[in-house]
Amino acid sequence: MNQILVIDDNKGIATALEVLFSIYDIKTLHAISPQEGLRFIQSNQIDLVVQDMNFTEDTTSGEEGCKLFKQIHSEYPDLPVILLTAWGNLETAVELVREGASDYLTKPWDDTKLMTTVNNLMELGQLRQQTNSMLSQKTSIAQSLSQQYDLCDTVFNSSSMLQTMTMATQIAHSDIPVLITGPNGCGKEKIAETIQANSSVKEKPFVRVNVGALPMDLLEAELFGAEAGAYTGAQKKRVGRFEAADGGTLFLDEIGNLPLSGQVKLLRVLQTGEFECLGSSETRKVNVRVISATNANLLNDIQQGTFREDLYYRLNVIEIKVAPLAERVDDILPLALYFMPQNKTLSQEAEKALQNHSWPGNVRELENVIKRASLLASNDHIRTKDLGLPEQAAPTIEKTVSSEPDKEQLIATLLRSRHNISQTARELGLSRQSLYRRMDKFKIPRD
Repeated sequence: MNQILVIDDNKGIATALEVLFSIYDIKTLHAISPQEGLRFIQSNQIDLVVQDMNFTEDTTSGEEGCKLFKQIHSEYPDLPVILLTAWGNLETAVELVREGASDYLTKPWDDTKLMTTVNNLMELGQLRQQTNSMLSQKTSIAQSLSQQYDLCDTVFNSSSMLQTMTMATQIAHSDIPVLITGPNGCGKEKIAETIQANSSVKEKPFVRVNVGALPMDLLEAELFGAEAGAYTGAQKKRVGRFEAADGGTLFLDEIGNLPLSGQVKLLRVLQTGEFECLGSSETRKVNVRVISATNANLLNDIQQGTFREDLYYRLNVIEIKVAPLAERVDDILPLALYFMPQNKTLSQEAEKALQNHSWPGNVRELENVIKRASLLASNDHIRTKDLGLPEQAAPTIEKTVSSEPDKEQLIATLLRSRHNISQTARELGLSRQSLYRRMDKFKIPRD
């Protein structure tokens, strides 16, 4: 049962409120002074406070109520407070709402309006508890993950990355091929490092190859090796990456850029572990776990005839999807702090600018922005102008993170805005109607 504390020296008002709240199955406690009210809050589970603005006879300044509210708000910032005020204290009450009070009602109050406000605040309190529970659960899982596994200093705070890292550690001990997908700069190599670091071959070689950075005419020689004289300029034998990774892990980044001729050889290695160097007929055999990554749509490439379907299914035994940074808003500030020198700080405006930017270059772009800002800032405080982000960055995010916020993000934004629908919709880049549809989808109360 929800419990409301009424702090008012007038027992008649307390009784009237108790009768009203009891109709809605809400228990009421009554304190006649600020001191008693604070003791009640300390010793009871209070869901909401309704407080008067004056407690001493013949006092109408509202100073006592102002002092009480500020003390409650300082010690219990999440506890909603409704102010009961006479017309003479209206200006003070409005000012306290700006400072964090939930609402104010003038005496005599309207029962319907009061109960609408109370019910809204009760529902918000339940949403806050759900959010805190989810955050606590997420924190607990993340801590357990970091204690059990080597996460290779991966910085994350979002639910999306928590799921990704959990999956990476779960499949690390297997030797099956893994395909990591996601846009450029989102952290695919970090996931590959984490898999290797927690695998049964973590002490063996971990060889990285950026397939997209290799010239087409040297790609096969780079992967499979070449005998001296196998091609122009090959004056000595070249050990390929597969041979170098024997017994360990080979990470093939941008696998979608591998030409069809190389795909045939790669498929054979995955099937049999066998290959021939360029310019040699001798068959070599290796035992290599292959982790590949791509920012391309390989299924589309298969339809276009540029990627082999049989190779795709060999590589994609397990697929790990890494979300773009714009869909991992909770990761932005932790990553920014990680990239920032210890003697630097971010202004609140700079933090908002970072969170509102769409990050087409993902984590790599964020790292570059922070490093540049750290050098250009005139002092130890990084401001928005130091970041050098486009001024029109905020609307762009609507196409990414704001268009499909999850339940946790919706609840958090509603709590920040104190259930102000217009402000919540604006922060998420949605229309009011779009926000309402998503609230209905996640069964979040509208009122």
